[in-house]
Amino acid sequence: MKIVTVLGARPQFIKASVVSHAIAKSDSLTEVVIHTGQHFDANMSDVFFAELGMDKPAYHLDINGGLHGDMTGRMLIEIEKVLLVEEPDAVLVYGDTNSTLAGALAAVKLHIPVAHVEAGLRSFNMAMPEEVNRILTDRISRLLFTPTVVAAQHLQREGFAAEQIIPVGDVMFDVALHHGSRVSENGGLLHQLGLKAKGYILATIHRAENTDHPGRLAAIVEALEAVAQNLPVVWPLHPRTRGVLQKSGRLESLGRNLTLIDPVGYIDMVQLEKYAALIATDSGGVQKEAFFYRVPCVTLRDETEWVELVDGGWNRLASPTNAAEVIAVLRAGIGTVGREITPYGAGDAANKIVQHMLKELN
Repeated sequence: MKIVTVLGARPQFIKASVVSHAIAKSDSLTEVVIHTGQHFDANMSDVFFAELGMDKPAYHLDINGGLHGDMTGRMLIEIEKVLLVEEPDAVLVYGDTNSTLAGALAAVKLHIPVAHVEAGLRSFNMAMPEEVNRILTDRISRLLFTPTVVAAQHLQREGFAAEQIIPVGDVMFDVALHHGSRVSENGGLLHQLGLKAKGYILATIHRAENTDHPGRLAAIVEALEAVAQNLPVVWPLHPRTRGVLQKSGRLESLGRNLTLIDPVGYIDMVQLEKYAALIATDSGGVQKEAFFYRVPCVTLRDETEWVELVDGGWNRLASPTNAAEVIAVLRAGIGTVGREITPYGAGDAANKIVQHMLKELN
C-alpha cells in the first residue's frame, strides 16, 4: 500500500518522523511525503531532516503567506495534482494546520481514505483557525487516531462511529523518548549561551492571538522582563514575533533584558526544553514536551487542548491580558512538580498507527 503524508509545519515533521520510521520498517507500506511549504523558516533545511532521520520530502509545494482561505485553496489545488499522479491508498495528515485541512479535503474529494493523527482535540474556541481545521478534518477522516482519552470522548460525543475512533497515544511521546535521550546538559547550545541546567526560563511565543494583539504581547513582554530579573529568560524568536516587536520599537530594548536568539534546530530545542527551570509558551506541542521532560509549564493562552496537564499540575494557564497576573503565575510555577500521570500512552503510538492502517485499509 502507498501512503501519501501531507505536512507543512515544523512540528508536523517532528511528529511524522517516528511514524515515517515505523512505515519504513513495514514490508507492506511505502510513503510519499508532500511538504506544502507552510513553514518556511531557515531551520527547515537539510540539516533539520537529517536530525530527525527523515528523507527530504518527495514534493515541495512552496505555498506560504496570504490569508487562510487563499493559502488553503492553493494547497488544495496542488495537493490534488500530486494525488492524481501518485494514486495512494490513503492520505495521512497531522494536527490542525491549513496543510492538514487541505490534504484531507483533496483526498476525500478523490475518494481516498484519510487518516488523522491527533484527532479529537478541542479548544472549543472557534475563533482559532486551528479549531476549525481540526473539526473539519475529523469530520471527513475515516481513521481517527486519538492521543488521549479526552480526545476520544470528544469524538464519541460528536457522534463518530466507534470503529473510526482509534486510541493510540501521542506520537509526541514517542518522539520525546527517542530524541530526548540524545541530549545532555553538557555542551551544545546551553554551553554556547552560558546557561546551567535548571537555571533559566525558556519562552516560545508565536500564535497570532498573541503576536497580533498589542495588549497581549505587551503583557507577555512585561512579564518576561520581570521574571528575568531573577532567572535568565531565553527566547528563540519566531519570525512573526520578531517582526511585530521590531515594528513596535521594542526589540532593541528587550534584547538588553532577555536572551533573544534566532529559531534553533530541533536537537538544540530539545536541550533547551529538557533542562529549563520553567517553560512559558503558547505552543500546543511545547506544553506536552515540557511534561515529557518533567519541566513545569505556563501556557500563555486563554485555554488549552491539553487539559489533562493542567489537571495534573504540570501546566498552568495564564491569559496574557494582565502583566501582573502573568508574572505571578510564572513565579509560582518555577520548581513545581505535578502528579504522576500517564495520559499519552506508552510511547508506541507510531507502531499502533501503522498496524491499524495495515488492518483497516487492506
